[in-house]
Amino acid sequence: PLVSRGRTFLKERISQTVEITKHTVDIEEKGVKLKLTIVDTPGFGDAINNTECWKTITDYIEHQFEQYFRDESGLNRKNIQDNRVHCCLYFISPFGHGLRPVDVEFMKALQDKVNVVPLISKADCLVPAEMRKMKDRIREEIDKFGIKVYQFPDCDSDEDEEFKQQDQELKDSTPFAVIGSNTVVEAKGQRVRGRLYPWGVVEVENQSHSDFVKLRNMLICTHMHDLKDITCDVHYENYRAQCIQQMTSKLTQDNRVESPIPILQLPTPDVETEKLIKKKDEELRRMQEMLQKMQQQMHDHDV
Repeated sequence: PLVSRGRTFLKERISQTVEITKHTVDIEEKGVKLKLTIVDTPGFGDAINNTECWKTITDYIEHQFEQYFRDESGLNRKNIQDNRVHCCLYFISPFGHGLRPVDVEFMKALQDKVNVVPLISKADCLVPAEMRKMKDRIREEIDKFGIKVYQFPDCDSDEDEEFKQQDQELKDSTPFAVIGSNTVVEAKGQRVRGRLYPWGVVEVENQSHSDFVKLRNMLICTHMHDLKDITCDVHYENYRAQCIQQMTSKLTQDNRVESPIPILQLPTPDVETEKLIKKKDEELRRMQEMLQKMQQQMHDHDV
């Protein structure tokens, strides 16, 4: 019955958990080979109660840091496999009026662990005017809530004007609005990846329809090294410093003496012992007197 199916669906949504799925692909362009690992997180935000639903993701990122730290501290440091997460693409729903509370909490939870790049998903759901308003709203809310997303570096002064213009267009396009498609359709006599609608075709790689090309170039071509450098020099170094500090603190705590060394009470001497001590003291005193007399006699004889 319909009610039973509805209850089953509701139960599945309540117990929905975030999964970690890895996909590795080899990319080669102009003789340059690149091994790209994409980590998908199906189930994020699908539960009724999304409290700390990002913990699975943060734990995964920290686990990669931990593994790299162990390998770096080991004997075979020349062949370390780097599985650290260099970039997080966070998809924002186009159906709201900006950022949802879960969007804000998620990005703030990850902002000190990974480069966060916000994206607007399903860009074909909005007309160009609506998309511009959506981007402006998201940029304002990112500043309002103090969310630290990936910042594009400034161009060097000696760069040519064309490159500077492309870089500025890239910055103005954030957050990128993208479209996804698993099908190839025909548009204007060409086979393209896109979506077919009764009113026309939306092309994934058409820059008037989607920012997918800009995002791809940013990730693989223009800013890949900068993303990796920030991961290594900022996020991982912060994690590494925290680990060393915790290890040092634990070592100091383990070596610290919890209580002062107790002072042993000497036993009170009995009467016989006191007599023996006094007798020995008297003998020592007499011997010292005899030595002094002998020294005096020798001195008088020499004179």
